[in-house]
Amino acid sequence: MSYRLGVDVGGTFTDVLLVEEGSGSTWRAKTASTPADQAVGVLIGIGQVCAAAGIELSEVAQVLHGTTVATNAILEGKGATVGLVTTKGFRQVLQIARSFVPGGLAGWIIWPKPEPLADLGNTVEVDERIASDGAVIRQLDEDDVRAQLTKLAGRGIQALAVSLINSFADPAHEKRIAEIAAEVLPGVPVSLSSDVLPELREYERTLTTVANGYVQPQVKRYIQTLSDKLAEGGVAGELAILRSDGGLQTASAAVAAPVTMLMSGPAGGVTGAVWVAEQSGYRDLITFDMGGTSTDVGLVQDLSPRIGRETKVGDLTVRASSVDVRTVGAGGGSIAHVPELTKALRVGPQSAGADPGPAAYGKGGADPTVTDANVVLGYLPPSLAGGEITLDVDAARAAVAKVAEAMGLESAEAAAAGIVDIVNENMLGGLRLVSVQQGFDPRDFALVAFGGAGPLHANALGRLTGAWPVIVPPSPGVLCALGDATTSRRDESARTVLRRFAQLEGGELGSMLRELADEAGGRLAEQGLPRDQQTVGYQVDVRYHGQGFEIPVDVDDPDASLEALGERFDAEHNRLFSFLLDVDHEIVNARATVTGPKPDVAPVSLAKGDGDPSGARVSELEIYVGGEHVPAGVYDRAKLRAGDVVRGPAIVTEMDSTTLVLPGHAATVHPSGSLLINPEN
Repeated sequence: MSYRLGVDVGGTFTDVLLVEEGSGSTWRAKTASTPADQAVGVLIGIGQVCAAAGIELSEVAQVLHGTTVATNAILEGKGATVGLVTTKGFRQVLQIARSFVPGGLAGWIIWPKPEPLADLGNTVEVDERIASDGAVIRQLDEDDVRAQLTKLAGRGIQALAVSLINSFADPAHEKRIAEIAAEVLPGVPVSLSSDVLPELREYERTLTTVANGYVQPQVKRYIQTLSDKLAEGGVAGELAILRSDGGLQTASAAVAAPVTMLMSGPAGGVTGAVWVAEQSGYRDLITFDMGGTSTDVGLVQDLSPRIGRETKVGDLTVRASSVDVRTVGAGGGSIAHVPELTKALRVGPQSAGADPGPAAYGKGGADPTVTDANVVLGYLPPSLAGGEITLDVDAARAAVAKVAEAMGLESAEAAAAGIVDIVNENMLGGLRLVSVQQGFDPRDFALVAFGGAGPLHANALGRLTGAWPVIVPPSPGVLCALGDATTSRRDESARTVLRRFAQLEGGELGSMLRELADEAGGRLAEQGLPRDQQTVGYQVDVRYHGQGFEIPVDVDDPDASLEALGERFDAEHNRLFSFLLDVDHEIVNARATVTGPKPDVAPVSLAKGDGDPSGARVSELEIYVGGEHVPAGVYDRAKLRAGDVVRGPAIVTEMDSTTLVLPGHAATVHPSGSLLINPEN
């Protein structure tokens, strides 16, 4: 038997999913995350899930891990002290940045500009210059390099970033600086912009390279610790890390380029949602991952997640391929409050987290949260997971009553309904960012809801967006771990072209794309993925000549005509902006992505039922919906069969999540185990 183990570490919980590849059988575990050392929570979860499956840790062939270590290092400002080497005259590249200020009117007055990840005092210039075509204008002064690196050695830097002007055209000077740094700064990891992001635009390239160095020591320490502890625990299988674009990379590749894993956690959820939607027969979907602190949403077309060229974490935006996921500060632990000045109800972004957590958890929390509101409304039964979890209804009601009192409402139920309505509207805003704002009608997509809190709000979000069916996968609370376990290896190579179509000779672009594919494929071959198992995809960034931005365009055939490429760009430009320009097209960057085969994980097939879910009905309780109390059936999801139809109002419980089916809607059990919620009229 062969087992793959998916691990997803979140801010509140660590999810572990064990998959037996031949049968598709799964075992799951959910443990509290251990922020001081995430490896501790991971190992506890692995031990629990292997015990549940009755296997030894040595039988696990692969540990596939989505992690937020790099993300948290940036959000918490706990990365390394980075030294930066630039070309003489460009020392302030991070301080000058781009003339963009987020926010609406008067944003420039109130926006606190974030501090660069590399201090100006830790930034040095070296005497050299390369032209944009790769010609050497001024040779690298190696004595100057040694002198500047010696200065940095005295400042206690923990990582070094090297970003020289136009190094994307010729990396020779950067590579020589790395060799000298190995002598002057032994043991200090070095990030070269020509390796991290070999593309034009010095600010974005420098920022991305510095970010890579900023998180590298912490990522290396974490992955090394986890690898060592897995080996000590008897896990002989390979450790692979999920990339931001949804692919897998070896642990060593993740350490070398940690900037590629800033969205590792959310990418696992999107990958898992794609796998589930395919089993349910849907190819276009919006993903909706609601956890304890935040909600992540993304859009998938034809089972292919939209991949963006930017990764945004907090105030930091780097150029790295990632699944296009937007995050909203709304989760089950989001705190509801009524400001004294406005008396208007607000929900989030502050969160009760896991400690003390919502009042209903009985751990001393007193602030009203979204989870408490769901308890008051009856959407979360007092007893969950077969009696293993008991919620404190009185504590939840007392917390929500504070909101009712502050707003002058007559009942806690009315306040709770308001809290749920507001958090749903907050999440709707995120869903519109990936659909309507990108030119897509959400009514053309299914909505896949997961995360511990997602299925509770999924029916309401389906009603707000018109996205049907709402798909609730089996074990929605650990779907990110399933995504980690069902994805494949991935690598990419990129190069700046900066040529108008008229300047490209016949076959030149095709040759370039094949060279890039060969580079990426070679790296995967070194990681143990044979060439004959690799699949290649091509993409180019195109713009109208003179434009200040470009649009990624997929290339199906590297030998396709430039005319066809221009037509595809025009169609996408028109969809996004509703106009075209009668000027030359220009290719800015070319990119090749190489992926391995999907793992052999068989889907589960439920026993066929007769449409009657009464065998799974375990109780009945009153819920508050539409301004009144109504009776709702409570169903044990483990007892539902394929074809059973659960009509709302109803609550479907399972170990790691609870699904709410609203009145006027029905959930049909798909043979793959997913619940498909649709309006009944």
